[in-house]
Amino acid sequence: MNSFNAVFKRELKSYFTTPLAYVFLVIFLFFSGYLTFKQGFYEMRQADMRTFFMNLPLLFVFMVPSVAMRLWAEERKVGSIELLFTLPITIKQAVLGKFFAAWLFLTIALTLTFPMVITVCYLGDPDIGLIITGYIGSLLIAGGFLAIGCFFSAVSKNQVISFVLSVVACAIFVYAGMPTTMNYLSTFLPQGLVAAVGSMSFQEHFESIQKGVIEFKDIAYYMLIIVGWVAACTIVLDERKAS
Repeated sequence: MNSFNAVFKRELKSYFTTPLAYVFLVIFLFFSGYLTFKQGFYEMRQADMRTFFMNLPLLFVFMVPSVAMRLWAEERKVGSIELLFTLPITIKQAVLGKFFAAWLFLTIALTLTFPMVITVCYLGDPDIGLIITGYIGSLLIAGGFLAIGCFFSAVSKNQVISFVLSVVACAIFVYAGMPTTMNYLSTFLPQGLVAAVGSMSFQEHFESIQKGVIEFKDIAYYMLIIVGWVAACTIVLDERKAS
């Protein structure tokens, strides 16, 4: 546990010792607000955050990989990963420490969108339950994308390549459940297979949570995604250490 805490604190501190973290926060907050108001937030005349949450998955497709790409690719590039492997710490502890530090950083980014909540509450009487479940779903999506990005960061030494691969993988998980994608697949795939593809989409489970009902299947889906990709990252790094 002490080794995990050491990696966690080191990684979290590293985000705020460089200007990159602040640039990320500014860009994320700007686009999350810009996309919300651009799509007629005031014109809808409804005191809810549906428009805000609707844009987050697509925004996360690009923003989360930009956080994840440096987790291991940078360590390999500068050669500090060899030093990390010589310390009395397991690969699992190192991976989890980095992952949870990055997830907490993304949580901070989401927390800083609180002015949107204040605005909605000022304009009307929103359903607070829907807002809370929306944020829970957003955190789960961020965790899922981060786990995917963590894996590709471990696979590649180049941060740009890691970023591109992560964006493509995350986009597939989002667009798999889009109506246009489902309609296209239904033209040449059996309906059962199309439904299976849709059930693997981040979007479908996120929309289910947005309705205000948190079901076990939705939570289990995101947890399996996170655990699976983080485990794959651990295996890759373990093999590299052995070699």
